[in-house]
Amino acid sequence: MGDSIEKENQKKREVNSETEQYVEGRQTDENMASAVLAHEEASSNAEKQLRDEAYNDYVKEVTPTYSTPLHMVKAFAVGGGICVAGQIIMNFCMNVRGMDQMTAGKWTSLILVLASAVLTGLNIYPSLAQFAGAGVLVPITGFANGITSAALEYKKEGQVFGLGAQIFSIGGPVILYGILTSWALGLIYWILKMAGLV
Repeated sequence: MGDSIEKENQKKREVNSETEQYVEGRQTDENMASAVLAHEEASSNAEKQLRDEAYNDYVKEVTPTYSTPLHMVKAFAVGGGICVAGQIIMNFCMNVRGMDQMTAGKWTSLILVLASAVLTGLNIYPSLAQFAGAGVLVPITGFANGITSAALEYKKEGQVFGLGAQIFSIGGPVILYGILTSWALGLIYWILKMAGLV
């Protein structure tokens, strides 16, 4: 009987020893796993930081720097050049062709629109716009460029759904809000005139 109790106690000690070893091993595995995770997280954060720094350096490298005074001079020179060209055309129409001012103005507008459309088609006007910025947004030539560039962009989609549907995608808002504003101002003028204030 004493031997069986001793054997039983021995088995319990062995089981307890094995359990303790298992628990210690498990704790060691968990400690190792958490150490590995901490190391991976630290290296991942370091890699992410290096990647972010490299990206920021790349953005600084490729982002163009602007000189506002230089851009103002370019815009003034090119926009002024377009206006001078318009004045030369108008003077030619009035002095050489003998047109009155109204007719010469119409011909000047037509020639400027045609020149802008042709230069857009030859990809010269967009290069000029990249150089001069707002200087090429002189209303009549800029509007003609907007219409022509939209037509060129969508022509590959067909005559109806490409060219026909998209030609005023840039000019449409200008037309819409121009008409809406003129209607609102006309209504205000009419009300003021009815009230005797104008």
